[in-house]
Amino acid sequence: MKKWVVPLSDIDFRQEETLAVQQVINSGWLTMGEKTVEFEQDFGKFIDVKYAFAVANGTVALHMACLAAGIGPGDEVILPALTFVATANAVLYCGAKPVFADVVSLDDFTISLESIKKLKSPRTKAIIVMHYGGYPCHMEEILLFARENKLILIEDAAHAPGASLYDIRMGAWGDIGCFSFFANKNMTTGEGGMVTTNDGEMAEKLKKLRSHGMTSLTWDRHKGHAWSYDVVSLGFNYRIDEIHSALGIEQLKKLVEFNDKRKNIVQDYQTRFLSGIPEMKIPFLNHPGQSAYHLMPVLLPPSIDRIVFMEHMKTAGIQTSFHYPPIYKFSYHKGVINTKDIDLSITEEIANREVTLPLYPKLKMEEVQFVVNTIRMIFDILLKDQD
Repeated sequence: MKKWVVPLSDIDFRQEETLAVQQVINSGWLTMGEKTVEFEQDFGKFIDVKYAFAVANGTVALHMACLAAGIGPGDEVILPALTFVATANAVLYCGAKPVFADVVSLDDFTISLESIKKLKSPRTKAIIVMHYGGYPCHMEEILLFARENKLILIEDAAHAPGASLYDIRMGAWGDIGCFSFFANKNMTTGEGGMVTTNDGEMAEKLKKLRSHGMTSLTWDRHKGHAWSYDVVSLGFNYRIDEIHSALGIEQLKKLVEFNDKRKNIVQDYQTRFLSGIPEMKIPFLNHPGQSAYHLMPVLLPPSIDRIVFMEHMKTAGIQTSFHYPPIYKFSYHKGVINTKDIDLSITEEIANREVTLPLYPKLKMEEVQFVVNTIRMIFDILLKDQD
């Protein structure tokens, strides 16, 4: 296993997380219980929504959202192709068809409303937006379009806990919000997720979907609140456990601090690139709203081979990635999703040129300087070879 000088991401666990987990173990109750309730209440209050349901991971959050929205065979759901595969898979799990929209521009990797409008059909049931890199989608306009056309609006907010637009948190704009607490996210429980909504009817569906469609849970019976249960719908075992919830409670307390540190690091990157590497294109400059700064994406000059660039970075001990290969190019999805008549030209260019640089709260300014200086040296080598 390679030891990176500067990894792509890193977690920030402290004594509070260790003690929280130890308390759960000492309690003797590990499955979903009072810690999960506390986590849900804290997260719902932070996002400012009426209902929040902690779940096993972000993928099941998306699946539950699609099911609660009534998405099924014959329906179409418009979503960006420039996202993690789970966004589309959640639609496929329901037997519906993902329809891929393009993004706004090379400066803004969020879903394009103009593309959404072109793709809407009589079969369109919902729109899933994804707040790429932690930067809010243009929610005011997209929400208006969804309401005018009676479409369900689902937010994939996996990158955006704590992000906001017009002082409304991401995950509180749409009908349902979906979060991930995977290890590389702004706050992490290792695995875990959250589904949020202000709709009471949706909340009832989500609650039953999470746990086998049961009318009472093991914790209810343990506390003497119920003796038995009924199963009133076809549900799933998508529950989180107390250990992950305990981690989530402590991580949520630090989320604003973490996001502020990410913001400072991104601003440092931007300043250094603008002054020292003008060939590098930096998206999301002056983007509306408050970002969660989950990713540090950049666009390489078209003449530079991305794999060659990333190999040079690897040699220097700097881990990089790219977000994302377009979903419709994966072997499986080529056979089930038709994009022949859809203009995805901006997504294509971003997918060919984007590189994600290291970004996490513990990243030091001297490490940012090392990353940028290394890029300058690599550019000098690769661009000189083209002269």
